Amino acid sequence: MANATVTKAAGEGAAVRLRERLAAGIRTLYPGYFALVMATGIISNTAYLLGFELLSHALLAINLVAFAWLTLALTLRTLRFPRALWADLVNPRLVFSFFTIVAAADVLGVQLLIRGQVAAALALWLYAFAVWVTLAYLSFGVLTFLNAGGADVVHGGWLIAIVGTESLAILGALLAPALGAWKAPMFVAAHMLWGVGIVHYGIFITLFSYRLFFLRVEASDMTPLFWVVMGAAAISANAGSTLIMSDTGIPFLIALRPFADGTTLILWAWATWWIPLLAVFGFWKYFVRGERLSYHPSFWSLVFPLGMYALATWRLSLATDFTPLQWVPRVMLWVAFAAWAPTMAGALRSVGRGLRQGC
Repeated sequence: MANATVTKAAGEGAAVRLRERLAAGIRTLYPGYFALVMATGIISNTAYLLGFELLSHALLAINLVAFAWLTLALTLRTLRFPRALWADLVNPRLVFSFFTIVAAADVLGVQLLIRGQVAAALALWLYAFAVWVTLAYLSFGVLTFLNAGGADVVHGGWLIAIVGTESLAILGALLAPALGAWKAPMFVAAHMLWGVGIVHYGIFITLFSYRLFFLRVEASDMTPLFWVVMGAAAISANAGSTLIMSDTGIPFLIALRPFADGTTLILWAWATWWIPLLAVFGFWKYFVRGERLSYHPSFWSLVFPLGMYALATWRLSLATDFTPLQWVPRVMLWVAFAAWAPTMAGALRSVGRGLRQGC
């Protein structure tokens, strides 16, 4: 009887510790964790287009679970820990990370759309657009009224705002042909969002370059978020290629084609230019300076640009009918997957470690 009582008490204690651990994880949920969905989805979409459908389907299954889990965690954080959520939303260093919600919904929407799930993709686009509108004005309000750090707070994660904007343009352009009477408005909206994203990229890349090249930078500043600089240019090129290949049937959008052609090529070239430099930064941080390499959710923001570059290059090769480019995505797909696998393993170990500590 005494042993049963002790066992019951131990079990209840373990359950309490587990609940406390889960609550702590939700309270401190990293705002950019939806980049996991972005990274997984973009590799899935690239694999699908290149003919690796089994891999694509497996990653879709993972993504559906991840998106549902993260959405539940974010909802619980909003309801149970609104002050912690608000503190992140008004933090200039963190607020732009919330745009991963927008991009994740859109990337998942593309995954579903290419499998014929138009209604689900449209629902995700509408959700992403609502979140984007809210964050767009909140984030710039935070910069205007609450940023006391000047250019020192600028980092690659700010460009996730551009990724979110361009993801809306891509899913919108792919959805438009299935929207009937709403086809033309959606195509116009997609072109507008592409343009807004490019303008924001010009603003942020100027600030980021000034911060990187003309202010003091430590090894600790060179986080995986630096790769978003390349990823934002790549997704802008991807959006441009998607618009170029779209049959809008709208004369003034057709007249924009030469502008879209040139801008898209420049964006892709700019993304390409960054890849060796970012690799050098990583080598300097981890091999020259000896920084310890360990899992952090921000590593998903490194995986996503690799996958996005592969997809952007594939779409550019189709938009320009320049087939010599097509070997690049066939290589970059596996580079991205090689980065995805250990990052996912790190994420699972991190979750497992947290659950064990709670028991």
